[in-house]
Amino acid sequence: MTLADLQEMEREAVMPTYLRNPVEFVRGKGTRLWDAEGTEYLDFLAGVSVVALGHCHPALVSAVCEQAERLMHVSNLYYSEPGMRLAARLSELGLGGKAFFTNSGAEAVECALKLARKHKPQGDVVVLEKGFHGRTFGALSATPQEAKQAPFAPLVPGFRAAARDGAELPVDDQTAAVLIEPIQGESGILPVADEVLQAAREACDRHGALLIFDEIQCGMGRTGDLWAWQAAGVRPDVMTVAKGLGGGLAIGACLTGAVHADVLQPGDHGSTFAGGPVVAAAANVVLDVVTEPGFMDEVARKGERLAAGLRDLGLEVRGRGLMLAFAAEDAPEVARRLLLEEHLLVNATGPDTIRLLPPLTVSDDEIDQALARIASPD
Repeated sequence: MTLADLQEMEREAVMPTYLRNPVEFVRGKGTRLWDAEGTEYLDFLAGVSVVALGHCHPALVSAVCEQAERLMHVSNLYYSEPGMRLAARLSELGLGGKAFFTNSGAEAVECALKLARKHKPQGDVVVLEKGFHGRTFGALSATPQEAKQAPFAPLVPGFRAAARDGAELPVDDQTAAVLIEPIQGESGILPVADEVLQAAREACDRHGALLIFDEIQCGMGRTGDLWAWQAAGVRPDVMTVAKGLGGGLAIGACLTGAVHADVLQPGDHGSTFAGGPVVAAAANVVLDVVTEPGFMDEVARKGERLAAGLRDLGLEVRGRGLMLAFAAEDAPEVARRLLLEEHLLVNATGPDTIRLLPPLTVSDDEIDQALARIASPD
């Protein structure tokens, strides 16, 4: 089947919600992808921060295949060892409370919002300008971007947007939660200042609100720490994770601290597929790898290598670890040229930003190759 055949099938059978690039990928290994013609590409997007260990990591493939041969699904009406073990590990590595598993980051945010409203009924949720938390109705309502929200109004009420600099966080006794991405990903890799995170923590403590950090893109080691909030030393009450957690399979989680671990009770929330044996087996392998001694140090070091190389090219760089972006005029066209001419996967998060999210296992040589391709003349 040719690319033209796939494009015709898309026109006839797929809702037109994606602007796909004209490439069909058929195989991947590590930081490499191959298209249907056998052309090799460097992947510096990792499925938008999902393929944390690179494509088809041997331990991940083995665990998924072994679990799929034993048991794929039983629902959350029964016990399954991979999910229980994953929850215990995330509790230990995260906030010390409990986990609710989901199928995506947006679902993890929905769980966090319900938990906040159960904690303080009818309370408002404060979010930051340029934040992005997902496309389901609650998560979209928490995403104060007019272009994304306007076509679907009216949205869920009870959300208030604050300036990114945190100068006036509108937190009061009617606030149920403050929801923040420590590094805003979809808006262009925009770190939120440590002072803003600290101010949010103090405001939540004063008014009995929950501080929720959305670590869906910036968590799971992406920044050189397991969780982005660790660098700021500001601990949230609740945290949402997804993307890299499954290493390529669909899983997310809402994690709580010990104090709020039992806010949601039987019947308050649920999911048919979430935390199933296969995806939980995959996530356990991802945790095995990213918690190996020295792994986070290597992510930080490689991130510095990539950032330094971009600066040497005269580019304006922002971000941390292997979650970086650089400014570029006509960024969508730059991303398309890098894909089609230089065989390098990146993406544009707007008209002037190129985002780089390579697998955490990327090598120094692959970083240097990517820099050479970015430096190539138009």
